[in-house]
Amino acid sequence: MLLDTYGRVATDLRVSLTDRCNLRCVYCMPEEGLQWLAKPDLLTDDEIVRLIRIAVTLLGVTEVRFTGGEPLLRPGLVSIVERSARLSPRPRMSLTTNGIGLKRTAGALRAAGLDRINVSLDTLRPEVFQRLTRRDRHQDVLDGLRAARDAGLTPVKVNAVLMPGLNDDEAPELLAWALAEGYELRFIEQMPLDAQHGWKREGMITAGDILHTLRARFTLTPEGGEERGSSPAERWLVDGGPHRVGVIGSVTRPFCAACDRTRLTADGQVRTCLFAQDETDLRAALRSDAPDEEIAGMWQAAMRGKKAGSGLDDPSFLQPSRPMSAIGG
Repeated sequence: MLLDTYGRVATDLRVSLTDRCNLRCVYCMPEEGLQWLAKPDLLTDDEIVRLIRIAVTLLGVTEVRFTGGEPLLRPGLVSIVERSARLSPRPRMSLTTNGIGLKRTAGALRAAGLDRINVSLDTLRPEVFQRLTRRDRHQDVLDGLRAARDAGLTPVKVNAVLMPGLNDDEAPELLAWALAEGYELRFIEQMPLDAQHGWKREGMITAGDILHTLRARFTLTPEGGEERGSSPAERWLVDGGPHRVGVIGSVTRPFCAACDRTRLTADGQVRTCLFAQDETDLRAALRSDAPDEEIAGMWQAAMRGKKAGSGLDDPSFLQPSRPMSAIGG
């Protein structure tokens, strides 16, 4: 198993398939984009599937989330999902995407074995979407969401980040829309993972701000009946249920004490946390023909070095040198 020194066991693997993205969101990267990883530095499809197999069969991972960058840009995505679905025990599999291209691929992903999907959408206003993402693709995302729902990739979760002066007034509107469409909305606090290192705590839209705004229109009741556990989202029943909304306060309401995640970057590095400064290189071991057991041991050793928390409240906190697109969300 992937046990750290604080007694946490990682059973949730986040796999970044590419650092590339077809949007340029203001809270992620500069308008001109970034220097992408060279193709030889990326894990091959076979290498990704092998590491997932090691994680599932030797290390106790039960859930795999495919991320990016934008994972739909990975040519071998459907095959990777299909091969991972054949593992025994079979992991639960999900994908986080910006939704562009999902209209075309949702059916194939479902047929390959993908269980559900998360789609990032921060606004219902096309002009605000263009300002946030620097691309005119709002309708493509809406079409992708419907395609995912129709393909059975449910529950379809929508991730929204609120930014001051851009979409900070849209929380109630977004929730009303998600309820009508049958999506589960989750608001996420902006995190210090932008390539520009421009994040500032001051002025950030917090979980408390979001809940205050939502309560002006909806009755929110803490969801009962199950422990939050390792789930990053605090979930609330809306107007008595059954619909619910989630709020992920990664900065102001951290969930580090129950974290069950391990992360694999597109170039084969293990990260113990989104905000970690250190990585462990599994790609080199793969390409030197190391046996599965040796790679599993390296992974276990990396996880024993996991810190107690993200360190965001420490005055000495340093933002990771690699941006969200390289790390995987």
